[in-house]
Amino acid sequence: MTIRRRPLLALPAALAFPAPLLAQTASWPSRPVRIIVPYAAAGGTDLLARAIGEALRPVFPQPFVVENRAGAAGVVGSEVVARTEPDGYSLLVVVSTHVMNRYYLPSMPFDPIRDFTPIAMLSRNTMVLAAGANQPFDSLRSMLNHAKANPGRVGTGSTEALSSFVGQELARRAGVEMPDVAYRSGGQLMNDIVAGHLPTGWTSTVSAAPHMQTGKVRILAVSTAERCAAFPDAPTVQEQGISNFDLSGWVAMFAPPRMDPALAQRITGAMQQVFDDAAFKQRLLGMGVERDFRPAPALVEVMQRDDRTWSAAAAAGHIRVQQ
Repeated sequence: MTIRRRPLLALPAALAFPAPLLAQTASWPSRPVRIIVPYAAAGGTDLLARAIGEALRPVFPQPFVVENRAGAAGVVGSEVVARTEPDGYSLLVVVSTHVMNRYYLPSMPFDPIRDFTPIAMLSRNTMVLAAGANQPFDSLRSMLNHAKANPGRVGTGSTEALSSFVGQELARRAGVEMPDVAYRSGGQLMNDIVAGHLPTGWTSTVSAAPHMQTGKVRILAVSTAERCAAFPDAPTVQEQGISNFDLSGWVAMFAPPRMDPALAQRITGAMQQVFDDAAFKQRLLGMGVERDFRPAPALVEVMQRDDRTWSAAAAAGHIRVQQ
């Protein structure tokens, strides 16, 4: 893929910034930039971040290197960025549970909205219900019937708060007992589904896509109200009898707090340039990524909306704090 270098526009307000800040922005990056992914390697977010790093090679003279800092549902790696200097050399690519975690975890060392500089929303994150082809069910309905006949014996894998919530919300509304089985990444979850160690699991389209040609995996459902372009043959949960089921997340990029707005906009502009490239769009499609690029103001609106949604779910008792 070729992305031509072109100047990235700066905000008119940048003209009022002190000269040292303008010089720092103009020279960025003068050394490698790390993209911290707060999850284990080989998951959907990790794969997307690595694709972004490769796509940025023709745009800047310095490499963008992915660094996995897994732990505590994404909090470990996110805290590294929250505590780092806002000089543009540490960025964060994280899923929407970045916001949800404040209702899911007993404590947080940062505020997920206030303590980061938003760069851009990158993609929508539809959850898919994957199952091994050797399991004794081949549809969502038959899986739920099997779970009812075997209470507590059909575990459903998850990798973070959103996929855990989707799985437990489905079980709650279907009136079945399906224990949540936590994994550190979508890659690990999918490996266990392929091997037959895990009956089912909710994961991203990106994590599931590499396994679909093996014939060892079925997609029983997608979590959204409409079918997903990456898996057009997979029916929605709603189509299979669970009304008003429509849940999805997102993947976004953040920087440390208090970043110079001109530098933040320059990074946003670089992301926009990459995500508008036709070859990169095609690559995302092949990866199972649902492109949904939105600049920082729109990302903040989505985060605030999500915060209201999860607050209401927690108040209703549908989100339980981990102990």
